[in-house]
Amino acid sequence: MIELRNLTKQYDRTVAVDNVSLTIETGEFFGLLGSNGAGKTTTIGMLSTLLLPTAGEIYIDGQLLTRNRTDIKRKISVITQEYSMRQDMNMDEIMEYQGRLYYMPLRAIREKTDYLLDFCGLTKDRKKTVRKLSGGMKRKLMVCRALLTDPQILLLDEPTVGMDAFARRQMWDLLRRLNQQKLTILLTTHYIEEAQMLCQRVAMMEKGKILQVDTPAGFIRQLGDYAVDEILPTLTHTSFFATKAEAIAYAEQVSCNFQLRETVLEDVFIARSLRARQE
Repeated sequence: MIELRNLTKQYDRTVAVDNVSLTIETGEFFGLLGSNGAGKTTTIGMLSTLLLPTAGEIYIDGQLLTRNRTDIKRKISVITQEYSMRQDMNMDEIMEYQGRLYYMPLRAIREKTDYLLDFCGLTKDRKKTVRKLSGGMKRKLMVCRALLTDPQILLLDEPTVGMDAFARRQMWDLLRRLNQQKLTILLTTHYIEEAQMLCQRVAMMEKGKILQVDTPAGFIRQLGDYAVDEILPTLTHTSFFATKAEAIAYAEQVSCNFQLRETVLEDVFIARSLRARQE
């Protein structure tokens, strides 16, 4: 279990994360959503101990996380937005290098590498150097590298950024399979559909604060399960309704082109962002 207790990170006069308290259960797939500058990546940075909190504490399974607690840090692996692998190494070399950093026996590294590359569908390309891999394959290799040391917690900071739609869906399938094996996953993403498809719970974050935590379905229900988009010449106006019957009744009175559809989590995110800007 991950517990953030009054976690704060301040840079000079800028408060990037503001007194955040949050609990993520063991084996949960949890999402952090927010606009640029909301504090998502800073929160990941503190969980990875790359950044130190200005105030507050992080507990992993009831134990205080610090840079000196290597036993706790070994439970955590991080996949960042940036590709952080040498371009002239092939997959086997990347994995062996990672394993040796953690003093793993060579036999264990090779056995685990075989398993992970197969699990991620990369075996046939294992001798390619990183520079010859597609974006999706690089992301999968980063997942393999992160899993080599058997972490209990996987921190994902925009893991599918820059990937095409097909590669992104492949990554979603992979992450679901990992979560089914009881791996705790914390995801930050700008792809709201990604959070809706993958996460059991989501926290909406804005200006360093957690505004609300709920399931994707719970957030959608609060806004209204059905939406009517009125397509006007210069903008689209969307209204939300609790029931399909209410949405149909409203749509029958609309004089312009319209679309009746189910509400998605992106609608919730946009509505909250617009409200935050008006406050």
